[in-house]
Amino acid sequence: MTLRRPILALIGALVVVAPQAAFAQISSALLPRNLSPWGMFLNADIVVKAVMVGLAFASLVTWTVWLAKTIELQRETRRARRRLRTIELGGTLRDAVRSCGSDTDAVAQLILSTARESELSGGAFDEDFKERVALRLERVEAAMQRQISRGTGVLATIGATAPFVGLFGTVWGIMNSFIGISESHTTNLAVVAPGIAEALLATAMGLVAAIPAVVIYNHLVRVIGGYRALLTDASAQLLLMISRGRAERAPLTRAAE
Repeated sequence: MTLRRPILALIGALVVVAPQAAFAQISSALLPRNLSPWGMFLNADIVVKAVMVGLAFASLVTWTVWLAKTIELQRETRRARRRLRTIELGGTLRDAVRSCGSDTDAVAQLILSTARESELSGGAFDEDFKERVALRLERVEAAMQRQISRGTGVLATIGATAPFVGLFGTVWGIMNSFIGISESHTTNLAVVAPGIAEALLATAMGLVAAIPAVVIYNHLVRVIGGYRALLTDASAQLLLMISRGRAERAPLTRAAE
């Protein structure tokens, strides 16, 4: 009797400890070795990997568009302001055409379009001429706005769809995690957590791609609005030049394309 109780206690302890040790080995085998973002990416499902690669590419496109459009807008805005100051100084339409030289910026296109209509009208500066010039200026403004706005639509698309793409990757990853739970017959958090973390990484990347895209898009829309206001002001100055009768009646040497 004296030996029976210690032996039973030892057997009970082994029964409790042995399964826990085995389960710990299984759990450690199921866990990825590296739980950093890069490690979770490497251990993610192929679909989740594809989602994260696509979101990383979308983020790269966002910052590329931002850099390219910022440089373009700064250059075109500076040229438009310089040309607008020249028009505001007064003078004739011929002087404005001569100042354009071989430049093809937006305000220069407005000036050359006005000169082209002057040539086609044969020097008849009546009320209909002013309306025809206004129509030409509206077309040039619309064309220049479309040109300067190219690429911004991509930012709007990324900002609107990236969170949902990341959410798709998260749903797919969590679905795989639940499948792993059913196959391992355990609900231990140490086994479930890595798969869920990998899935949530897709959502995080979706937000990283979407938030800058929305902010940059709104910023570019405001800057483009200011650029369009400059073109509208330049058109108004040209119409004032026409209404003051300062346009020369002789044919101009250069016409707008």
